[in-house]
Amino acid sequence: MGHILDSRRCALSVTQQQVLDSLARIKSPRGVALPNANVLSAISASDGKVFFSINVDAAEARAWEAVRAEAEAAVRAIPGATTVMVALTAERKPGSAPPPPPTPSRGTPGVQPVHAHKPPQGGGSPMARQSEIPGVAAVIAVASGKGGVGKSTTALNLALGLRDLGLKVGLLDADIYGPSVPRLTGLRDKPELDGERKMIPLRRFGLAIMSIGFLVEEETAMIWRGPMVMSAVTQMLRDVAWGSLDVLVVDMPPGTGDAQLTLAQNVPLKGAVIVSTPQDLSLIDARRGLAMFRKVNVPVLGIVENMSYFQCPHCGTKSDIFGHGGARHEAEKLGVPFLGEIPLHMAIRATSDAGNPVVDSEPDGPHAAIYRAIAGQVRDQLKGAIAAA
Repeated sequence: MGHILDSRRCALSVTQQQVLDSLARIKSPRGVALPNANVLSAISASDGKVFFSINVDAAEARAWEAVRAEAEAAVRAIPGATTVMVALTAERKPGSAPPPPPTPSRGTPGVQPVHAHKPPQGGGSPMARQSEIPGVAAVIAVASGKGGVGKSTTALNLALGLRDLGLKVGLLDADIYGPSVPRLTGLRDKPELDGERKMIPLRRFGLAIMSIGFLVEEETAMIWRGPMVMSAVTQMLRDVAWGSLDVLVVDMPPGTGDAQLTLAQNVPLKGAVIVSTPQDLSLIDARRGLAMFRKVNVPVLGIVENMSYFQCPHCGTKSDIFGHGGARHEAEKLGVPFLGEIPLHMAIRATSDAGNPVVDSEPDGPHAAIYRAIAGQVRDQLKGAIAAA
């Protein structure tokens, strides 16, 4: 798992060559200089922020953790390095066998070859790795089968609705491919570290908020391989000082990939909210998302129909641009709660773009009431988990 560390601020910039030079002093478990070991991803170095991963075979991951820590410390020591993220990613190609052990070097008695560093055999269900986040009573996912359905806007306003119901709420933007929460909340600061080297979430609107978008520039292309996704999601869950929360709302990437599975395998999710539009194509993808959560034994709290209808801001006339009622029918068909309809309205779009979500900026308006009603249904389904915390 990678770690994100902030060092002292410095006006100097850091170049890729400086990073490679610092890594040249680090040796792989087989004694090869790290830049020559054919394990480094592309190095991103901009404005003092450095990101890269070390990609190794899964059977050798334990032997490489010390190398990862050395590499992180070496890069952090470069003048001008303000934020450093070094992720150790491990994967096994289908059908591949562990590499043969290399010939031991003379003069290093007792040092096992990399091949000897294997993870525990057996293992059982991946869900056996689940563990609670200290201080967090319930973790829920807000997901969608496809992008462009307003999932992030829904996640933020749902979190604010839960806040209005008197709960202590956090929001984790786990959409690492296209983090939207910095724009939706108007936050641009970088998280600081506490005494245990955990990131302190930013706070706004009474929420504890964390996003990978706080650590990279908005225009940066987020290119992640599968193991890097899993490392980043785990880090956002475990290396953040969330404090005491009733609910942590997780804004997931669209689809049914590594991020969703990592979250389900990492923490015992108390439920998932599926966001869809009324269109048939969106509902097909939403159905896949719902099936995925059921497959990993995550309760589906319900379906939200976003952009359910267009409401003219001048005359109030409703138009079913994308159809209407499809998500309600789908929920009835699949036997899950239908949580509500959210209109396609200028006020929701404008407040989101401005970093002032509608539940907070227009608390007495009709849209805030819709989100709070959805939040009430979610809260009612989580009462047991929250009360037990």
